[in-house]
Amino acid sequence: MKDVLRWLDEAIKEAELSWSQGGIPIGSVLVGADGSVVARGHNQRVQSGDPTAHAEVVCFRNAGRRRDWEDLVLVSTLSPCIMCTGTTLLFGIKRVIVGENKNFLGAEALMCSNSVQVDVLNDERCIALMRRMKEERPDLWAEDIGK
Repeated sequence: MKDVLRWLDEAIKEAELSWSQGGIPIGSVLVGADGSVVARGHNQRVQSGDPTAHAEVVCFRNAGRRRDWEDLVLVSTLSPCIMCTGTTLLFGIKRVIVGENKNFLGAEALMCSNSVQVDVLNDERCIALMRRMKEERPDLWAEDIGK
């Protein structure tokens, strides 16, 4: 569990970076078989104007070309949406650690039905990040969630 919390700490740093840039506070990291962070990303939809620049997709892009996808663990501060879930399945990721799914429940069932191990932590720090966005930037929340 110690490693998992260390990995989540890194994803939270990414989420906080996005928030400090005026973006959506979601962060993600990919962790290698040796436990080291091999790629990181944060949501850049607002900063870049790219609607596909979700934290997980940015993280996958930053990982570059690889042949060891199935050995990597995806860590995200928020439950991955259907697009990010699709990317996860496309690359054959076998384990996903979710910081929280109280504010938004993504496509966890789809991952599980495709033999992905999904560990939901419901970490208070991750919950607070999204709660803050909902309270301080309800317009951004509505745009990101699509309501």
